[in-house]
Amino acid sequence: MLSAEVSLYPQKTTRASEIINESIQSLARQGISYNVGPISTEIHGTEEQVWAGIRSLFDQASSAGEVSMVVTLSNAAR
Repeated sequence: MLSAEVSLYPQKTTRASEIINESIQSLARQGISYNVGPISTEIHGTEEQVWAGIRSLFDQASSAGEVSMVVTLSNAAR
């Protein structure tokens, strides 16, 4: 199992919250396990699921423009 804590920072936009929410919805569409916090989103699952989730978040956010992403990964048991 793998977990990731992910923070997205859309750049040069007044739609940051909307872009972040649309990106998080991409996780739900894929059935990936996640928890939304006030400043980051935690993704949990197999390595394939977590990496796919990270990619999905980034791809969705970057489709709206420039974005920065901070990711912390752990394979430690929860």
